[in-house]
Amino acid sequence: MSPPSEARSARAVLATNLIRLRATRGWSQEALAFEAGLHRTFVAHVERQARNISLDNLERLATALGVPTHQLLQP
Repeated sequence: MSPPSEARSARAVLATNLIRLRATRGWSQEALAFEAGLHRTFVAHVERQARNISLDNLERLATALGVPTHQLLQP
């Protein structure tokens, strides 16, 4: 069974969730990057869907945001 034509890419879902969760906390990209131990430009690239993220960095972002890793990929 193929996905519906409206299905969003994993990168798009991740970007949407990161932006939403970061905004909910009132954090800048820089603040999220600091909490996750990543560079601010890396977070910006992930939010713009310009970078392919590793599972390790996905876990770091989830931990910084206080959510289970899989939640970042749920539409």
